[in-house]
Amino acid sequence: MFDYMNMNMTMFHGFGMLIFWIIIFFLIFNIFLKDKKISMEKPLDILKKRLAKGEITKEEYENLKESIL
Repeated sequence: MFDYMNMNMTMFHGFGMLIFWIIIFFLIFNIFLKDKKISMEKPLDILKKRLAKGEITKEEYENLKESIL
């Protein structure tokens, strides 16, 4: 009877480890992809965000936009 219980525990332990490693790999790849998405922003999008935040004026925006394009 105890041998049967140990077999079930081993089966569930292996399945639990599989789920654990899938979650770990997902988190690691998600972190790396998130960093990559930030670096893939276009310069014009960054400029628009800076204008929206109020970091630059409309005139500065137009000058920088002309220099980018």
